[in-house]
Amino acid sequence: MEPFIFRVRPDGLFVLDVKKTDDRIRTAAKFLSQFEPSKIVAVSARLYGRTPITKFCEVAGAIPVVGRFMPGFLSNPSYKGHIEPEVVIVSDPKADEQTINEATAIGMPVVALCDTDNSTSQVDFIIPTNNKGRRALATVYWLLARQLLRERGELSETEDLAVTIDDFETKLTEVAIGVSEE
Repeated sequence: MEPFIFRVRPDGLFVLDVKKTDDRIRTAAKFLSQFEPSKIVAVSARLYGRTPITKFCEVAGAIPVVGRFMPGFLSNPSYKGHIEPEVVIVSDPKADEQTINEATAIGMPVVALCDTDNSTSQVDFIIPTNNKGRRALATVYWLLARQLLRERGELSETEDLAVTIDDFETKLTEVAIGVSEE
Protein backbone atom coordinates (compact mmCIF):
# COMPACT_ATOMS: atom_id res chain seq x y z
CA MET A 1 0.00 0.00 0.00
CA GLU A 2 3.07 2.23 0.20
CA PRO A 3 2.55 3.86 -3.24
CA PHE A 4 -0.85 5.15 -2.09
CA ILE A 5 0.34 6.79 1.13
CA PHE A 6 0.52 10.59 0.98
CA ARG A 7 2.22 11.04 4.34
CA VAL A 8 2.52 9.69 7.85
CA ARG A 9 1.23 11.89 10.65
CA PRO A 10 3.36 12.45 13.78
CA ASP A 11 1.03 10.10 15.68
CA GLY A 12 1.83 7.31 13.18
CA LEU A 13 -1.43 7.42 11.22
CA PHE A 14 -1.02 6.86 7.48
CA VAL A 15 -2.80 9.39 5.27
CA LEU A 16 -3.85 8.09 1.86
CA ASP A 17 -3.41 10.18 -1.29
CA VAL A 18 -6.96 11.20 -2.25
CA LYS A 19 -5.93 11.96 -5.84
CA LYS A 20 -4.69 8.40 -6.25
CA THR A 21 -7.93 7.07 -4.76
CA ASP A 22 -9.90 9.15 -7.28
CA ASP A 23 -7.74 7.89 -10.16
CA ARG A 24 -8.18 4.28 -9.02
CA ILE A 25 -11.97 4.64 -8.74
CA ARG A 26 -12.08 5.97 -12.31
CA THR A 27 -9.85 3.18 -13.61
CA ALA A 28 -11.82 0.51 -11.72
CA ALA A 29 -15.09 1.85 -13.16
CA LYS A 30 -13.65 1.74 -16.67
CA PHE A 31 -12.55 -1.87 -16.07
CA LEU A 32 -15.88 -2.92 -14.53
CA SER A 33 -17.85 -1.32 -17.38
CA GLN A 34 -16.48 -4.06 -19.66
CA PHE A 35 -18.58 -6.65 -17.81
CA GLU A 36 -22.30 -7.29 -17.94
CA PRO A 37 -23.78 -5.94 -14.68
CA SER A 38 -25.05 -9.42 -13.73
CA LYS A 39 -21.48 -10.77 -14.01
CA ILE A 40 -20.15 -8.46 -11.27
CA VAL A 41 -20.40 -9.59 -7.65
CA ALA A 42 -19.70 -7.26 -4.72
CA VAL A 43 -18.89 -8.76 -1.32
CA SER A 44 -18.67 -7.50 2.24
CA ALA A 45 -18.50 -9.56 5.39
CA ARG A 46 -18.14 -6.42 7.52
CA LEU A 47 -21.23 -4.72 8.89
CA TYR A 48 -20.32 -1.24 7.66
CA GLY A 49 -19.87 -2.52 4.12
CA ARG A 50 -23.26 -4.17 3.81
CA THR A 51 -25.40 -1.12 3.05
CA PRO A 52 -22.89 0.41 0.60
CA ILE A 53 -22.59 -2.94 -1.21
CA THR A 54 -26.34 -3.43 -1.36
CA LYS A 55 -26.93 0.09 -2.69
CA PHE A 56 -24.02 -0.16 -5.16
CA CYS A 57 -25.47 -3.39 -6.56
CA GLU A 58 -28.95 -1.91 -6.75
CA VAL A 59 -27.65 1.07 -8.74
CA ALA A 60 -25.13 -0.83 -10.87
CA GLY A 61 -27.11 -4.03 -11.43
CA ALA A 62 -24.45 -6.20 -9.77
CA ILE A 63 -24.94 -9.12 -7.40
CA PRO A 64 -24.55 -8.35 -3.66
CA VAL A 65 -23.14 -10.88 -1.20
CA VAL A 66 -23.28 -9.48 2.32
CA GLY A 67 -22.51 -11.17 5.59
CA ARG A 68 -20.81 -14.53 5.72
CA PHE A 69 -19.41 -15.74 2.41
CA MET A 70 -20.15 -19.45 2.14
CA PRO A 71 -17.20 -21.56 1.00
CA GLY A 72 -17.86 -22.94 -2.47
CA PHE A 73 -20.07 -20.02 -3.48
CA LEU A 74 -17.81 -19.26 -6.45
CA SER A 75 -15.73 -22.41 -6.79
CA ASN A 76 -18.13 -25.34 -6.28
CA PRO A 77 -20.75 -25.84 -9.01
CA SER A 78 -22.47 -28.46 -6.81
CA TYR A 79 -23.16 -25.86 -4.11
CA LYS A 80 -26.85 -24.88 -4.09
CA GLY A 81 -26.15 -21.11 -4.11
CA HIS A 82 -23.26 -21.27 -6.61
CA ILE A 83 -22.87 -18.27 -8.92
CA GLU A 84 -20.55 -17.66 -11.85
CA PRO A 85 -19.63 -13.98 -12.04
CA GLU A 86 -16.66 -12.75 -14.08
CA VAL A 87 -15.26 -10.23 -11.58
CA VAL A 88 -15.50 -9.69 -7.82
CA ILE A 89 -15.29 -6.53 -5.71
CA VAL A 90 -14.41 -6.94 -2.03
CA SER A 91 -14.68 -4.33 0.70
CA ASP A 92 -11.83 -5.61 2.88
CA PRO A 93 -9.25 -8.22 1.84
CA LYS A 94 -8.84 -9.28 5.48
CA ALA A 95 -12.54 -9.86 6.19
CA ASP A 96 -13.29 -11.14 2.68
CA GLU A 97 -10.33 -13.53 2.48
CA GLN A 98 -12.48 -16.57 1.56
CA THR A 99 -13.92 -14.70 -1.42
CA ILE A 100 -10.46 -13.69 -2.61
CA ASN A 101 -9.12 -17.24 -2.23
CA GLU A 102 -11.96 -18.70 -4.30
CA ALA A 103 -11.80 -15.99 -6.97
CA THR A 104 -8.03 -16.43 -7.28
CA ALA A 105 -8.36 -20.22 -7.50
CA ILE A 106 -10.69 -19.96 -10.49
CA GLY A 107 -8.83 -17.08 -12.17
CA MET A 108 -11.41 -14.37 -11.50
CA PRO A 109 -10.14 -10.77 -11.22
CA VAL A 110 -10.41 -9.21 -7.76
CA VAL A 111 -10.98 -5.47 -7.22
CA ALA A 112 -10.52 -4.58 -3.55
CA LEU A 113 -10.95 -1.57 -1.32
CA CYS A 114 -7.71 -1.63 0.66
CA ASP A 115 -6.54 0.24 3.71
CA THR A 116 -2.89 0.64 4.66
CA ASP A 117 -3.00 -2.49 6.84
CA ASN A 118 -4.29 -4.84 4.12
CA SER A 119 -2.32 -7.52 2.33
CA THR A 120 -2.72 -7.05 -1.42
CA SER A 121 -0.96 -10.21 -2.64
CA GLN A 122 -4.05 -11.76 -4.27
CA VAL A 123 -5.71 -8.50 -5.30
CA ASP A 124 -5.64 -7.59 -8.99
CA PHE A 125 -6.74 -3.99 -8.61
CA ILE A 126 -6.51 -1.84 -5.48
CA ILE A 127 -8.74 1.09 -4.58
CA PRO A 128 -6.97 2.73 -1.62
CA THR A 129 -9.39 3.89 1.07
CA ASN A 130 -10.40 3.59 4.69
CA ASN A 131 -12.37 0.37 4.33
CA LYS A 132 -13.59 0.28 7.93
CA GLY A 133 -15.35 3.64 8.19
CA ARG A 134 -19.07 3.95 7.49
CA ARG A 135 -18.80 7.25 5.64
CA ALA A 136 -15.64 6.28 3.74
CA LEU A 137 -17.24 3.08 2.43
CA ALA A 138 -20.42 4.92 1.48
CA THR A 139 -18.46 7.60 -0.36
CA VAL A 140 -16.22 5.20 -2.30
CA TYR A 141 -19.10 2.95 -3.37
CA TRP A 142 -21.20 5.97 -4.37
CA LEU A 143 -18.31 7.37 -6.43
CA LEU A 144 -17.65 3.96 -7.99
CA ALA A 145 -21.34 3.49 -8.88
CA ARG A 146 -21.56 6.99 -10.38
CA GLN A 147 -18.40 6.55 -12.42
CA LEU A 148 -19.44 3.07 -13.57
CA LEU A 149 -22.75 4.41 -14.88
CA ARG A 150 -20.88 7.24 -16.61
CA GLU A 151 -18.54 4.73 -18.25
CA ARG A 152 -21.54 2.71 -19.45
CA GLY A 153 -23.11 5.86 -20.87
CA GLU A 154 -26.06 5.69 -18.50
CA LEU A 155 -25.11 9.03 -16.89
CA SER A 156 -23.53 12.07 -18.51
CA GLU A 157 -20.19 13.37 -17.18
CA THR A 158 -22.00 16.14 -15.31
CA GLU A 159 -24.88 14.03 -14.00
CA ASP A 160 -25.03 12.58 -10.48
CA LEU A 161 -26.83 9.53 -9.14
CA ALA A 162 -30.45 9.87 -8.09
CA VAL A 163 -29.41 8.52 -4.67
CA THR A 164 -27.09 10.30 -2.25
CA ILE A 165 -24.00 9.22 -0.36
CA ASP A 166 -26.21 9.15 2.75
CA ASP A 167 -28.32 6.44 1.07
CA PHE A 168 -25.14 4.34 0.75
CA GLU A 169 -24.14 4.73 4.40
CA THR A 170 -24.86 2.15 7.08
CA LYS A 171 -26.89 3.90 9.75
CA LEU A 172 -26.04 3.52 13.41
CA THR A 173 -29.64 2.42 14.01
CA GLU A 174 -28.93 -0.61 11.78
CA VAL A 175 -25.97 -1.41 14.01
CA ALA A 176 -27.95 -0.89 17.21
CA ILE A 177 -30.81 -3.24 16.31
CA GLY A 178 -28.66 -6.28 16.88
CA VAL A 179 -26.64 -6.84 13.74
CA SER A 180 -23.18 -7.74 15.02
CA GLU A 181 -19.82 -7.01 13.37
CA GLU A 182 -18.17 -10.13 11.99
